[in-house]
Amino acid sequence: MPTLTPFLPQPQGSGLRSAVVVCPGGGYGGLASHEGRDYALWLNQQGIVAFVLRYRLGSQGYKHPTMLHDALRAIRWVRSTAASHSVDPSRIGIMGSSAGGHLASSALTHFDAGKPNAPDAIDRVSSRPDFGILCYAVITMGIHTHQGSKNNLLGKEPSDELVRLMSNELQVTSNTPPCFIWHTWEDKVVKVENAMEFAAALQRNGVPFDLHIYQNGRHGIGLNDKPPFKNAHAWTGDLRFWLSERKLL
Repeated sequence: MPTLTPFLPQPQGSGLRSAVVVCPGGGYGGLASHEGRDYALWLNQQGIVAFVLRYRLGSQGYKHPTMLHDALRAIRWVRSTAASHSVDPSRIGIMGSSAGGHLASSALTHFDAGKPNAPDAIDRVSSRPDFGILCYAVITMGIHTHQGSKNNLLGKEPSDELVRLMSNELQVTSNTPPCFIWHTWEDKVVKVENAMEFAAALQRNGVPFDLHIYQNGRHGIGLNDKPPFKNAHAWTGDLRFWLSERKLL
């Protein structure tokens, strides 16, 4: 079953904070802890409440739309319980790396406003993230996809319609939330075109974004550091600036 683990900043203070649902990568076949817990601890250092999502996986026999349902349910749950975690319900983002970035970008493009007649009160709450953070994310199911992620998510012979539906660069609209996107040029596992195509789609639809392409860095680099993250990768400084500019800190 999916789980959502909260990480709360210390000291907690008296005001409302931003929150981020963190989706670790792993090709939809596993979950990388350094893209989950470590990100959550770094976000806590910035005063942000983090929730690490353990979503269901292709390696466990699940396929789309199970993973998307887990991510959207996580957003709804954080929003519906915002007061208990001192979270501002209008400042809830989603973050993901690699295949977790595909899941995050799916939530950013496949959300809904809530189902008003749902018997479960949480399902009546909007699943729209207020912002997105995409780290060397798989975006497309097309020519530049990561094949292992695609197989685990959609199976080995998905229909053209399903491939298009889950190629998230094709699903961007003017209502897609603002995004911070980063990738590395030398990534040999997930091609940098994923980031560039998603940013181009945001641009075409008038959605604000930051796009950072760093020349060096292997796939899965994460923070490139361990707690207390005194020498974290440069993207963390760029992200902090973006969050500050958007009044999310």
